[in-house]
Order: sequence, then structure tokens, then C-alpha cells
Amino acid sequence: MGKLALGCLGILLVVVVICAISFAGTYNKLVTLGQDVDKQWSEVENQYQRRADLIPNLVQTVQGAANFEKETLTAVTEARASVGRATVTPGKAPTDPETLARYQAAQDQLGSALQRLLVVSERYPELRANQNFRDLQAQLEGTENRITVARGRFNDSAQQYNTVLKRFPTNFIGQMFGFKERPYFKATTPGAEQAPKVQFNFGNAAPTAAPAPAK
Repeated sequence: MGKLALGCLGILLVVVVICAISFAGTYNKLVTLGQDVDKQWSEVENQYQRRADLIPNLVQTVQGAANFEKETLTAVTEARASVGRATVTPGKAPTDPETLARYQAAQDQLGSALQRLLVVSERYPELRANQNFRDLQAQLEGTENRITVARGRFNDSAQQYNTVLKRFPTNFIGQMFGFKERPYFKATTPGAEQAPKVQFNFGNAAPTAAPAPAK
């Protein structure tokens, strides 16, 4: 084999090695970004579960109030059950927009039901004076804030992943290995997922509730 042929073969091998390294680097970057999306998704799930865990005690406390609206309690209980039916793979962010949409709709329905429960609770002095109810309300509002933060971080992570996935030539590598675009949480209507900040007035004036800001 002549020197020219050996030189061409050497150049070809160098090109192949460079392409292989670049290919591996791109693949590993997609894997890393995808894992970060799943990590942020797990935090979203953790905060939603934290909220769900507060509900049984909240409902039990509210049931102690005389003549409390049964319809409001039923709405919260049914919404919590619907969240359990909106299943996704634990710890794995959905790749199907419809799956995420169903999950978000169920969670937002529960958020709205909880908001109505807290607003209705203003009409009951015994609840406003109940320390357990006050503690639960504070925990619920704190959890709603954590949910908002977790959802925002998830959207940021998914956006970064999707941006890299769509770039050339990463998009070809992504298609080759089955990497899929990740859907985002969509903005909700004001108060759909936020617990209202109930401000109790212990004077003669009626209590007021200030709606929480939209995400």
C-alpha cells in the first residue's frame, strides 16, 4: 500500500474517530438533559403528593363545622380521586402531550376545589378559630407555592432539552435513538391551582379572601 493510500486511510480514521466522539457527546448530552427533565418532574410529583396528603386531615377538620356545605367537601374528595386516576409513570416525565394535559387538568381541578373550600370556610367562625385548620391552611398555601416553583423549573428544563433536541444534527441522533420532545405545563387560569390567601377579620366586618396570583 502506497504512502498516499496510507495517508488517506489515516485521515479517514481520524475523521471517523472525531465523528464518533462528537456522536457520543451529543448522545450523552441528550441523556443528561433528559434525566434532568425527569428529575424536575419528580419534584413536581412530590409537591402534588404533599398537597394530596394534606387533604384527608383538612376534610376531617372541616367536617367538624356544623352544617358545612356537603357539596364543597364532595367536590374536594372527588377531585382528589380523579388525580389518582390520572396516572403517569412515576419519576418519568410524560412524552405524550395528552397524558400531561390530563394530569394537569386533574390537578387543576383539585386546586380549584380546594380554593372553593377555603373561601367557603370563611363563613364558619369555629373554623377560623380552629388552630388545626389554620395550620393546614398555611401548609396548603406553602405547598401551592412549591408546586408553582416546581412546575416552572420543570418547564425550564424541558425547554432546554427540547431546544437541544431540535438542533441540527442533534435532531437526527435523537430520532435514531428514540428521544422524544417533552411537553410543558400550560399556564392556568387565575386561581386554578393557587390556594387563596384568606385574611380573617375578627371584627364585625366580614372576612375577605384575596386571590393568589396566577402562575
